[in-house]
Amino acid sequence: MSGTTFKALLLSEPGDAPPAWEIAELGDDDLPEGDTVVDVEYSTVNFKDGLAITNRSPIVRDWPMVPGIDLAGVVVSTDTNTVAVGDRVVLNGWGVGESHWGGLSQRARVNAEWLVGLPDAISTRTAMAIGTAGYTAMLCVLALEEHGVVPASGPVVVTGAAGGVGSTAVAILSSLGYEVHASTGRSAEADYLRGLGAAEIIDRAELSEPSKRPLVKGRWAGAVDAVGSHTLANVLAATLDNGCVAACGLAQGMDLATSVAPFILRGVTLAGVNSVSVPLARRELCWQRLGTDLPGGALDEITSEVALDEVPSVAERILDGAVRGRVVVDVHA
Repeated sequence: MSGTTFKALLLSEPGDAPPAWEIAELGDDDLPEGDTVVDVEYSTVNFKDGLAITNRSPIVRDWPMVPGIDLAGVVVSTDTNTVAVGDRVVLNGWGVGESHWGGLSQRARVNAEWLVGLPDAISTRTAMAIGTAGYTAMLCVLALEEHGVVPASGPVVVTGAAGGVGSTAVAILSSLGYEVHASTGRSAEADYLRGLGAAEIIDRAELSEPSKRPLVKGRWAGAVDAVGSHTLANVLAATLDNGCVAACGLAQGMDLATSVAPFILRGVTLAGVNSVSVPLARRELCWQRLGTDLPGGALDEITSEVALDEVPSVAERILDGAVRGRVVVDVHA
């Protein structure tokens, strides 16, 4: 081991058990291939990170693995002209934390084409308070706008509203003037969601049972759905004419038992949102919009902070639906 030493959360191959983890001291020679080295300042814990760390789903493709699908920090070396030493950058997706070592580390070697320069208005900590969850929420908002769903179109619903994607979507949409209905299974979070701008709180049970009718009375001009399964089917059935549902998650399940009725009788659009391999121009647009459209006070409200060695316990809780909003990881704490 030579060069700079650093600490990282390292997972070992689990076999039939959950993966063992340690806070390992590593060196630059241990890092995977890539053309750019980043001194990581902050990372975060997403639902996918929870799956990787607990191995509840086969997220990790290679072992050992440093998890973490997000990172923000400063470029310290690069073999490309794409970024420069000293650039503040953010990385979301691209298989990082799954097939390539991720952000739950004090140092990372990645490909420059995966990095997005941070707008001046967004610090590295703020970038991780936003994280893939907030970036995905912004992609969903863009999808609604591009399909003609504006505040005057009618209410919009956000499912899984107390989670990372949902909380950020509620805050962004309300700041843009939409009437936001927030669906959650956590009744104790009602005041929290109202504080983010939700005009109405919907009990998750209203939407989580199998759909009995292909269409019901229209309620929403648009939706951000982080839940999938029966919830998504019920949201589609209740979407108004020419509305749009941006689907980005599967907290309830990957199945979707619905009919063509919302699409051919009401002209509803189901817009799939994939945050992993988004073209650079759209990523840059998302981060620019996040710098202007996400209220800073809302971020403070939805964000907590932990140290690197606390991440495994957070991973368990995030999968159990016991984590509100966003969790920032100070990798140097």
